[in-house]
Amino acid sequence: MFTDRLLATLVHLRTGLTYEALGVIYQVGKSTIGRAVAEVRPLLAARGFAVPQGAGLRLRTLEGGFAYAEAEGVTLRIDGMETQVMRSKAHRPGRRAFVSGKRKQNSVKTITISDGQGRPMWSGAVRPGLDA
Repeated sequence: MFTDRLLATLVHLRTGLTYEALGVIYQVGKSTIGRAVAEVRPLLAARGFAVPQGAGLRLRTLEGGFAYAEAEGVTLRIDGMETQVMRSKAHRPGRRAFVSGKRKQNSVKTITISDGQGRPMWSGAVRPGLDA
């Protein structure tokens, strides 16, 4: 059900719980949670993140978040999260890009920004796990 996938995604974004932990909570496998997040996150990003006290203002890009913070004098918190993913098929171009230099496993990194009070303002910029 879409509402279940949406709820699991929102809980993941708000709390940072792993897919495995959410799978235990919702009594499904971690791959089910991963598919739900992968399906719902782009829909949320396309809609944009509502700015607290912003009267309908929505941030749709990281650059928009920085511009808003600069214009309004808002202090931002920037956080990166690394999520383990299944290994891509052999002999695919770009396969090595998903191997994290830090964790030595296949992963993707996600950037999230929040205001000084910890309220999420934007989440996205999913990149392969390779450390730059």
